Amino acid sequence: MFVFLAWCLLFVICWPLALLALVAYPFVWLILLPFRILGIAVHGVLALVAAAIMLPARLLSAPFRL
Repeated sequence: MFVFLAWCLLFVICWPLALLALVAYPFVWLILLPFRILGIAVHGVLALVAAAIMLPARLLSAPFRL
């Protein structure tokens, strides 16, 4: 909602810049998409490494059941 209100304010102040931002937004989103996918993959790999490192501590701290 804040972004929409900021765009409306920009449209009132400088409408050519607001229209340029409106047209350029999908292209910027497409350019940044691979970096977002890479970030998700790196986050997954780091979570897997952290889980593997913490596994012995989790096993030792688990209550023993008979």
